[in-house]
Amino acid sequence: MNTVTELLQPVENDLDDLINELKNLIGAGHPILQAAAEHLFSAGGKRLRPGIVLLISKAISQDFTLTTKHKRLAEITEMIHTASLVHDDVVDEASTRRGVDTVHSRFNTRVAVLAGDFLFAQASWHLANLDNVKVVKLLSRVIMDLAEGEIKQNLNRFDSAQTFSKYINKSYCKTASLIANSTKAAGVLCNLEDDKLNHLYEFGKNIGLAFQVVDDILDFTGNDKQLGKPAVSDLASGYLTAPVLYALEENENLSVLINRELVEKEDLNNALNIVMNSQAIKRSRKLAEDFALHSKEALLWLPDSEYKRALLSLPEFVLSRLY
Repeated sequence: MNTVTELLQPVENDLDDLINELKNLIGAGHPILQAAAEHLFSAGGKRLRPGIVLLISKAISQDFTLTTKHKRLAEITEMIHTASLVHDDVVDEASTRRGVDTVHSRFNTRVAVLAGDFLFAQASWHLANLDNVKVVKLLSRVIMDLAEGEIKQNLNRFDSAQTFSKYINKSYCKTASLIANSTKAAGVLCNLEDDKLNHLYEFGKNIGLAFQVVDDILDFTGNDKQLGKPAVSDLASGYLTAPVLYALEENENLSVLINRELVEKEDLNNALNIVMNSQAIKRSRKLAEDFALHSKEALLWLPDSEYKRALLSLPEFVLSRLY
Protein backbone atom coordinates (compact mmCIF):
# COMPACT_ATOMS: atom_id res chain seq x y z
CA MET A 1 0.00 0.00 0.00
CA ASN A 2 1.73 3.14 -1.19
CA THR A 3 -0.87 5.79 -0.49
CA VAL A 4 -3.31 6.72 2.23
CA THR A 5 -6.11 6.44 -0.33
CA GLU A 6 -5.27 2.78 -1.01
CA LEU A 7 -4.98 2.07 2.68
CA LEU A 8 -8.34 3.63 3.51
CA GLN A 9 -10.04 2.16 0.45
CA PRO A 10 -12.31 -0.18 2.52
CA VAL A 11 -13.91 2.88 4.18
CA GLU A 12 -13.63 5.26 1.22
CA ASN A 13 -17.40 5.82 0.88
CA ASP A 14 -17.77 6.29 4.62
CA LEU A 15 -15.05 8.95 4.53
CA ASP A 16 -16.82 10.81 1.70
CA ASP A 17 -20.00 10.79 3.78
CA LEU A 18 -18.01 11.99 6.78
CA ILE A 19 -16.64 15.06 4.99
CA ASN A 20 -20.09 16.02 3.70
CA GLU A 21 -21.57 15.53 7.14
CA LEU A 22 -18.82 17.67 8.71
CA LYS A 23 -19.59 20.51 6.32
CA ASN A 24 -23.28 20.21 7.27
CA LEU A 25 -22.60 20.08 11.00
CA ILE A 26 -20.46 23.19 10.87
CA GLY A 27 -22.13 24.91 7.98
CA ALA A 28 -24.89 26.75 9.79
CA GLY A 29 -24.24 30.08 11.44
CA HIS A 30 -21.54 32.57 10.70
CA PRO A 31 -20.44 32.98 7.06
CA ILE A 32 -16.75 33.43 7.95
CA LEU A 33 -16.72 30.35 10.18
CA GLN A 34 -18.53 28.52 7.42
CA ALA A 35 -15.92 29.65 4.90
CA ALA A 36 -13.14 28.61 7.26
CA ALA A 37 -14.75 25.20 7.80
CA GLU A 38 -15.32 24.65 4.08
CA HIS A 39 -11.71 25.61 3.47
CA LEU A 40 -10.48 23.21 6.17
CA PHE A 41 -12.50 20.18 5.20
CA SER A 42 -11.85 20.51 1.49
CA ALA A 43 -8.12 21.13 1.97
CA GLY A 44 -7.34 17.58 0.85
CA GLY A 45 -6.01 16.33 4.17
CA LYS A 46 -5.12 12.70 4.54
CA ARG A 47 -8.19 11.87 6.68
CA LEU A 48 -6.03 9.25 8.33
CA ARG A 49 -7.41 9.69 11.85
CA PRO A 50 -11.12 9.37 11.08
CA GLY A 51 -10.16 6.64 8.59
CA ILE A 52 -8.49 4.64 11.37
CA VAL A 53 -11.54 5.10 13.62
CA LEU A 54 -13.83 3.85 10.82
CA LEU A 55 -11.58 0.85 10.05
CA ILE A 56 -11.40 -0.10 13.74
CA SER A 57 -15.16 0.39 14.18
CA LYS A 58 -15.90 -1.94 11.28
CA ALA A 59 -13.24 -4.47 12.27
CA ILE A 60 -14.70 -4.90 15.79
CA SER A 61 -18.43 -4.77 15.00
CA GLN A 62 -20.29 -8.04 14.69
CA ASP A 63 -21.19 -7.86 11.02
CA PHE A 64 -18.53 -5.29 10.00
CA THR A 65 -21.10 -2.48 9.81
CA LEU A 66 -20.99 1.05 11.19
CA THR A 67 -23.40 2.37 13.78
CA THR A 68 -24.49 6.02 13.75
CA LYS A 69 -22.48 6.57 16.93
CA HIS A 70 -19.30 5.19 15.36
CA LYS A 71 -19.76 7.53 12.39
CA ARG A 72 -20.22 10.43 14.76
CA LEU A 73 -17.11 9.40 16.73
CA ALA A 74 -15.05 9.53 13.50
CA GLU A 75 -16.47 13.00 12.76
CA ILE A 76 -15.61 14.21 16.26
CA THR A 77 -12.06 12.84 15.85
CA GLU A 78 -11.58 14.83 12.65
CA MET A 79 -13.06 17.97 14.23
CA ILE A 80 -10.68 17.79 17.19
CA HIS A 81 -7.72 17.12 14.89
CA THR A 82 -8.61 19.99 12.57
CA ALA A 83 -9.19 22.40 15.47
CA SER A 84 -5.74 21.58 16.86
CA LEU A 85 -4.13 22.16 13.44
CA VAL A 86 -5.76 25.59 13.12
CA HIS A 87 -4.39 26.60 16.51
CA ASP A 88 -0.96 25.01 15.86
CA ASP A 89 -0.64 26.98 12.63
CA VAL A 90 -1.37 30.21 14.49
CA VAL A 91 1.22 29.37 17.16
CA ASP A 92 3.81 28.33 14.55
CA GLU A 93 2.92 31.27 12.28
CA ALA A 94 2.72 28.83 9.34
CA SER A 95 1.42 30.37 6.14
CA THR A 96 0.53 27.12 4.38
CA ARG A 97 -0.28 23.54 5.32
CA ARG A 98 -0.17 20.78 2.68
CA GLY A 99 0.20 23.52 0.09
CA VAL A 100 -3.04 25.25 1.08
CA ASP A 101 -3.26 28.64 2.82
CA THR A 102 -3.73 28.28 6.57
CA VAL A 103 -6.91 29.76 8.05
CA HIS A 104 -5.13 32.72 9.66
CA SER A 105 -3.29 33.60 6.45
CA ARG A 106 -6.48 33.33 4.41
CA PHE A 107 -8.65 35.26 6.89
CA ASN A 108 -6.75 36.53 9.95
CA THR A 109 -5.44 35.32 13.29
CA ARG A 110 -8.57 36.34 15.18
CA VAL A 111 -10.77 34.29 12.85
CA ALA A 112 -8.38 31.33 13.08
CA VAL A 113 -8.38 31.28 16.88
CA LEU A 114 -12.17 31.56 16.95
CA ALA A 115 -12.58 28.91 14.24
CA GLY A 116 -10.40 26.52 16.25
CA ASP A 117 -12.38 27.27 19.43
CA PHE A 118 -15.62 26.82 17.52
CA LEU A 119 -14.51 23.39 16.24
CA PHE A 120 -13.45 22.26 19.72
CA ALA A 121 -16.80 23.44 21.09
CA GLN A 122 -18.69 21.66 18.29
CA ALA A 123 -16.73 18.47 18.95
CA SER A 124 -17.55 18.68 22.68
CA TRP A 125 -21.24 19.20 21.96
CA HIS A 126 -21.49 16.21 19.60
CA LEU A 127 -19.42 14.18 22.04
CA ALA A 128 -21.87 14.88 24.87
CA ASN A 129 -24.72 13.80 22.60
CA LEU A 130 -23.23 10.32 22.26
CA ASP A 131 -24.56 9.83 25.82
CA ASN A 132 -21.60 7.72 26.86
CA VAL A 133 -19.66 9.08 29.83
CA LYS A 134 -16.67 6.80 29.20
CA VAL A 135 -16.31 8.07 25.62
CA VAL A 136 -16.74 11.68 26.77
CA LYS A 137 -13.90 11.19 29.26
CA LEU A 138 -11.60 9.60 26.68
CA LEU A 139 -12.01 12.38 24.12
CA SER A 140 -12.03 15.25 26.62
CA ARG A 141 -8.65 13.93 27.75
CA VAL A 142 -7.45 14.25 24.14
CA ILE A 143 -8.39 17.93 24.00
CA MET A 144 -6.43 18.47 27.24
CA ASP A 145 -3.46 16.50 25.89
CA LEU A 146 -3.35 18.51 22.66
CA ALA A 147 -3.16 21.79 24.55
CA GLU A 148 -0.62 20.35 26.98
CA GLY A 149 1.55 19.01 24.15
CA GLU A 150 1.62 22.39 22.42
CA ILE A 151 2.51 24.14 25.70
CA LYS A 152 5.26 21.62 26.51
CA GLN A 153 6.69 21.93 23.03
CA ASN A 154 6.95 25.70 23.37
CA LEU A 155 8.31 25.67 26.93
CA ASN A 156 11.11 23.25 26.04
CA ARG A 157 12.45 25.07 23.00
CA PHE A 158 16.25 25.12 22.65
CA ASP A 159 16.62 23.11 25.86
CA SER A 160 19.49 20.70 25.21
CA ALA A 161 18.99 19.12 28.65
CA GLN A 162 15.53 17.90 27.66
CA THR A 163 15.05 14.19 28.47
CA PHE A 164 13.97 11.56 25.98
CA SER A 165 10.95 10.70 28.09
CA LYS A 166 9.82 14.35 27.89
CA TYR A 167 10.04 14.15 24.10
CA ILE A 168 7.99 10.90 24.01
CA ASN A 169 5.45 12.39 26.39
CA LYS A 170 5.07 15.53 24.26
CA SER A 171 4.76 13.39 21.11
CA TYR A 172 2.09 11.29 22.80
CA CYS A 173 0.13 14.43 23.74
CA LYS A 174 0.42 16.05 20.31
CA THR A 175 -0.03 13.06 18.03
CA ALA A 176 -0.77 9.74 19.68
CA SER A 177 -3.39 10.61 22.30
CA LEU A 178 -6.08 11.35 19.70
CA ILE A 179 -5.59 8.06 17.84
CA ALA A 180 -5.18 6.02 21.06
CA ASN A 181 -8.27 7.39 22.79
CA SER A 182 -10.54 7.53 19.75
CA THR A 183 -9.79 3.91 18.78
CA LYS A 184 -10.41 2.86 22.39
CA ALA A 185 -13.66 4.86 22.33
CA ALA A 186 -14.76 2.89 19.25
CA GLY A 187 -14.33 -0.25 21.38
CA VAL A 188 -16.29 1.28 24.26
CA LEU A 189 -19.20 1.91 21.88
CA CYS A 190 -19.11 -1.82 21.03
CA ASN A 191 -19.03 -2.79 24.74
CA LEU A 192 -15.73 -4.64 24.36
CA GLU A 193 -14.09 -6.02 27.49
CA ASP A 194 -11.21 -4.15 29.12
CA ASP A 195 -8.31 -6.19 27.75
CA LYS A 196 -9.50 -5.57 24.18
CA LEU A 197 -10.00 -1.87 24.93
CA ASN A 198 -6.42 -1.75 26.18
CA HIS A 199 -5.21 -3.43 22.97
CA LEU A 200 -7.03 -0.80 20.90
CA TYR A 201 -5.48 1.95 23.00
CA GLU A 202 -1.98 0.41 22.62
CA PHE A 203 -2.48 0.17 18.86
CA GLY A 204 -3.42 3.85 18.61
CA LYS A 205 -0.68 5.02 20.96
CA ASN A 206 2.08 3.12 19.15
CA ILE A 207 0.97 3.96 15.62
CA GLY A 208 0.73 7.62 16.69
CA LEU A 209 4.24 7.59 18.14
CA ALA A 210 5.63 5.80 15.06
CA PHE A 211 3.99 8.46 12.91
CA GLN A 212 5.50 11.29 14.97
CA VAL A 213 9.02 9.84 14.98
CA VAL A 214 8.83 9.35 11.19
CA ASP A 215 7.75 12.99 10.84
CA ASP A 216 10.68 14.04 13.02
CA ILE A 217 13.12 12.06 10.85
CA LEU A 218 11.62 13.55 7.67
CA ASP A 219 12.28 17.01 9.07
CA PHE A 220 15.95 16.14 8.40
CA THR A 221 15.76 13.84 5.40
CA GLY A 222 12.59 14.88 3.56
CA ASN A 223 11.94 17.60 1.03
CA ASP A 224 9.47 20.48 1.36
CA LYS A 225 6.86 18.78 -0.80
CA GLN A 226 6.93 15.57 1.21
CA LEU A 227 6.70 17.48 4.48
CA GLY A 228 4.21 20.16 3.52
CA LYS A 229 6.52 22.64 5.30
CA PRO A 230 10.16 23.75 4.93
CA ALA A 231 12.74 21.11 5.91
CA VAL A 232 14.61 21.41 9.24
CA SER A 233 11.91 23.80 10.42
CA ASP A 234 11.54 21.93 13.75
CA LEU A 235 15.21 22.33 14.61
CA ALA A 236 15.21 25.96 13.44
CA SER A 237 12.24 26.58 15.79
CA GLY A 238 14.13 24.96 18.65
CA TYR A 239 11.97 21.83 18.88
CA LEU A 240 14.28 18.98 19.87
CA THR A 241 13.10 15.71 18.36
CA ALA A 242 14.46 12.13 18.41
CA PRO A 243 17.26 12.71 15.85
CA VAL A 244 18.52 15.77 17.77
CA LEU A 245 18.32 14.04 21.15
CA TYR A 246 20.24 11.03 19.83
CA ALA A 247 22.84 13.28 18.19
CA LEU A 248 23.26 15.19 21.48
CA GLU A 249 24.24 11.92 23.17
CA GLU A 250 27.06 11.50 20.64
CA ASN A 251 28.32 15.02 20.24
CA GLU A 252 28.21 17.69 22.93
CA ASN A 253 29.16 20.44 20.48
CA LEU A 254 25.55 20.29 19.38
CA SER A 255 24.36 21.44 22.80
CA VAL A 256 26.51 24.58 22.51
CA LEU A 257 24.75 25.51 19.25
CA ILE A 258 21.31 24.71 20.64
CA ASN A 259 21.80 26.53 23.93
CA ARG A 260 22.67 29.73 22.08
CA GLU A 261 19.47 29.18 20.04
CA LEU A 262 21.32 28.74 16.71
CA VAL A 263 21.82 32.51 16.46
CA GLU A 264 25.11 32.55 14.55
CA LYS A 265 25.00 32.44 10.77
CA GLU A 266 26.25 28.87 10.30
CA ASP A 267 24.71 27.38 13.47
CA LEU A 268 21.72 25.71 11.81
CA ASN A 269 23.90 24.22 9.08
CA ASN A 270 26.48 23.00 11.56
CA ALA A 271 23.79 21.48 13.76
CA LEU A 272 22.32 19.74 10.73
CA ASN A 273 25.74 18.32 9.82
CA ILE A 274 26.25 16.98 13.32
CA VAL A 275 22.89 15.20 13.21
CA MET A 276 23.46 13.80 9.71
CA ASN A 277 26.99 12.57 10.52
CA SER A 278 25.89 10.69 13.63
CA GLN A 279 23.91 7.50 14.24
CA ALA A 280 20.89 9.66 15.08
CA ILE A 281 18.79 9.01 11.96
CA LYS A 282 19.51 5.27 12.11
CA ARG A 283 18.56 5.10 15.80
CA SER A 284 15.41 7.16 15.20
CA ARG A 285 14.39 4.75 12.42
CA LYS A 286 14.81 1.84 14.81
CA LEU A 287 12.62 3.68 17.34
CA ALA A 288 9.89 4.23 14.73
CA GLU A 289 10.11 0.55 13.69
CA ASP A 290 9.69 -0.59 17.29
CA PHE A 291 6.57 1.53 17.76
CA ALA A 292 5.17 0.28 14.43
CA LEU A 293 5.77 -3.34 15.44
CA HIS A 294 4.03 -2.88 18.81
CA SER A 295 1.03 -1.29 17.10
CA LYS A 296 0.70 -4.31 14.82
CA GLU A 297 0.95 -6.80 17.67
CA ALA A 298 -1.89 -5.03 19.47
CA LEU A 299 -4.39 -5.96 16.71
CA LEU A 300 -3.63 -9.63 16.11
CA TRP A 301 -6.73 -10.71 18.09
CA LEU A 302 -9.15 -9.10 15.61
CA PRO A 303 -11.20 -11.46 13.42
CA ASP A 304 -10.04 -11.56 9.80
CA SER A 305 -11.58 -8.92 7.49
CA GLU A 306 -10.48 -6.41 4.87
CA TYR A 307 -10.60 -3.82 7.67
CA LYS A 308 -8.17 -5.76 9.84
CA ARG A 309 -5.88 -6.26 6.83
CA ALA A 310 -5.90 -2.52 6.11
CA LEU A 311 -5.10 -1.77 9.77
CA LEU A 312 -2.24 -4.29 9.78
CA SER A 313 -0.66 -2.67 6.72
CA LEU A 314 -0.81 0.76 8.38
CA PRO A 315 2.49 0.37 10.32
CA GLU A 316 4.36 -0.49 7.08
CA PHE A 317 2.74 2.45 5.38
CA VAL A 318 3.85 4.81 8.14
CA LEU A 319 7.44 3.53 7.88
CA SER A 320 7.39 3.56 4.07
CA ARG A 321 7.40 7.37 4.16
CA LEU A 322 11.05 7.08 5.19
CA TYR A 323 12.24 5.22 2.09
